[in-house]
Amino acid sequence: MTRLEFGRNWIEVETASHGGAILSNLKDGCEEPPEACIGCAAIDGLESLILAHTCAGIDITADAYKEGIQTALDAIGNSD
Repeated sequence: MTRLEFGRNWIEVETASHGGAILSNLKDGCEEPPEACIGCAAIDGLESLILAHTCAGIDITADAYKEGIQTALDAIGNSD
C-alpha cells in the first residue's frame, strides 16, 4: 500500500495483479450528498486517475507527481 500525504489530506493506493483500490479522506466533511456534489465528482475523477497511473506503473510517490496532485486539489478547493 502506498500512502500520500497532503497536509490534512491523504490518499492510500493498493494495487493487485488485476486492479487496485484507492481510499482517501478527500470527501470527508462534504455537506452535500455525493451524487449532487461537483467537488466530490472532481475528487472521484482525480482518485480514478491516480489509481490508473499506479496500475500503469507510474511512480505516484515522485515529488513532481505529488506536486501535480496538490495543484489539482487546490483547484478543486480541497486543500489546507
